[in-house]
Amino acid sequence: MLSPGNQSRANRGSDWRGIARTFVVEVLVLLALAGAFVGYLNWSSNKAFEEFMSASEPSPAYAGHQPPSAVPIQQVKAKAPCQPRV
Repeated sequence: MLSPGNQSRANRGSDWRGIARTFVVEVLVLLALAGAFVGYLNWSSNKAFEEFMSASEPSPAYAGHQPPSAVPIQQVKAKAPCQPRV
């Protein structure tokens, strides 16, 4: 193995083509990840919105029939109005 001091002048320079290729690959990977992330956010927000909208609609089981309450509903007696103190 050669020590760094024995390398020829041609091998000492940076491999600019290799650096450029690495940079391009990194940018492409970051763009692909960003696209996948944005696609996932759109998909999940659409699903959440659909779920939210379906929650506001009555379900088909309860559309025409409400089950009777287990506890009977009673009228609240009206309170007598308060008499002011003199």
